Amino acid sequence: MRCPFCGSEEHHVLDSRPARGGEAVRRRRECEACLRRFTTFEAPEVPRLLVVKRDGTREEFDREKVLRGMIVACGKRPVSLESLRDSAERIERDVYSTFEDEVPSGEVGERVIAELMALDTVAYIRFASVYRQFASVDDFAEALRLCAARGFGRPNATQYDRLVSTEAAGSTA
Repeated sequence: MRCPFCGSEEHHVLDSRPARGGEAVRRRRECEACLRRFTTFEAPEVPRLLVVKRDGTREEFDREKVLRGMIVACGKRPVSLESLRDSAERIERDVYSTFEDEVPSGEVGERVIAELMALDTVAYIRFASVYRQFASVDDFAEALRLCAARGFGRPNATQYDRLVSTEAAGSTA
């Protein structure tokens, strides 16, 4: 690494500490040639994961895009931004651990739906109606029946765990 002021490659680290919520390391350095100080950040290189959309196009997975969609679905609902960020992080961790290079957009969408169902039934219905392209009142009624059958009427802390265990039980039957 070169000094941004004089271009010298000779420098030493004065201080290191965690940064960006533990996702990176901040290092304070001093150039041995010009004696000026500068800061660097080191972070692990995140592997690229491409989302394959319905029409076959590909775009890089973007946690912020997932979060924006969840925020829109939760508009004027009593869902904290922190819980939405946590959900988006869980979705990101899950898709990165499950898929290597590419993930179908449907896999991302279903994870968003599961998170929203656990957080807020109205937000789930809003998102599902667009994502699953509801065409009639019957589609909404079916989604509401699914929520009622799974016991999702009011949000609480254990709903996500119940949803996951219900999905797991259904897939082994």
